[in-house]
Amino acid sequence: MQTEQTDILISGGGVAGLSAAAAFGSAGFQVIVVDPAPPVTEGAADGADMRTTAFLQPSREVLEKAGLWARLAPFAAPLQVMQIIDAGGTEPVARVQKAFNARDISDDPFGWNLQNWLLRREMVARLEELPNVTFRPGVGTADVLAREREARVRLTDGTMVSARLLIAADGRNSPVRNALGIGVRTTRYGQKALAFAVTHPIPHDNVSTEIHRSGGPFTLVPLPDLEGQPRSAIVWMERGPEALRLASCDVAEFEAEMTARSTGLLGPLKLVSRRSVWPIISQMAERLTGPRTSLIAEAAHVVPPIGAQGLNMSLADVRVLLELAEAAPDTLGSPEMLQAYARKRAPDVRTRITGIDLLNRASMAGAQPLRDARAQGLKALYGLAPVRKSLMQLGLGVR
Repeated sequence: MQTEQTDILISGGGVAGLSAAAAFGSAGFQVIVVDPAPPVTEGAADGADMRTTAFLQPSREVLEKAGLWARLAPFAAPLQVMQIIDAGGTEPVARVQKAFNARDISDDPFGWNLQNWLLRREMVARLEELPNVTFRPGVGTADVLAREREARVRLTDGTMVSARLLIAADGRNSPVRNALGIGVRTTRYGQKALAFAVTHPIPHDNVSTEIHRSGGPFTLVPLPDLEGQPRSAIVWMERGPEALRLASCDVAEFEAEMTARSTGLLGPLKLVSRRSVWPIISQMAERLTGPRTSLIAEAAHVVPPIGAQGLNMSLADVRVLLELAEAAPDTLGSPEMLQAYARKRAPDVRTRITGIDLLNRASMAGAQPLRDARAQGLKALYGLAPVRKSLMQLGLGVR
């Protein structure tokens, strides 16, 4: 059987894998990207990913280099203000409310929010413009033989591919990572997240809000208006049994409960999408590389959806890999390049996983004394301007 040759094979056609394909393809590398599940690119279709992604400032640079930002910008809702509300008193009402405004550190918003199914649509369209990128939906990775000279990959359709660099972007249960025998450290919180979209009578004014009570944060993220109605995406984290109860209750009951959980911030909330449910874990691979292989995105690290860190960490992976590849194209996939990638990314990944773990545990607090301590901590952090600005810069990935 003839073996196909390519510079880069990307296993995984989610948002991170498609972004990587567009970035490396735009830089002139020969790229093949595969995914066993064809992307769902319509919001009303079965299997559509109803979550949203907030791209923070540094991620926009990656998207611009990939030729994606011009496609995405018309559909993006800017995130000018990040607001945190503690509603952990005896009644579910706001008792501490603090806002972090991007103008304190930048002329740009903190980021821009887009729906995941729409991201896939625009990213697939971008790949079709790149003659050096081949996207093969419906085809996955079956077997990997990674050696110092090349990565040889057998695909599920029987094709053999030889790549100078294999990028594993194939999720938290990554077949590539498993084939290379790379272990993971996983933390399970007993939580699930509901993701859905709502309309509301009060405009969001480009403010993204995390509301903390117990079980996990309830996060409202701006979306563009829907037929003249202000619209937001919501990620509602709860302990598993409660999340499943909420996912199965009728719409009227669900709308009443989510409006109460939102502290009535934007008025009565109306459900305008289906509800999807996702398990919440933290996870980090024991190493970020193997022979001729780099792990990115959820193959490398998984975090709870707090502070818009997940995909932005993934695009930081792509940015570092691309910088190394462009600086020395002849060393693509070499041990030296992969060592440099791990050296640059591993400390930041560990720091963010640890920080988000602590934030999530604080947000889950059910005992009243712990809720009170959380509220006092929020007041203290916000009250110190240098600390507040440092936290905002750290959240953006700005050093």
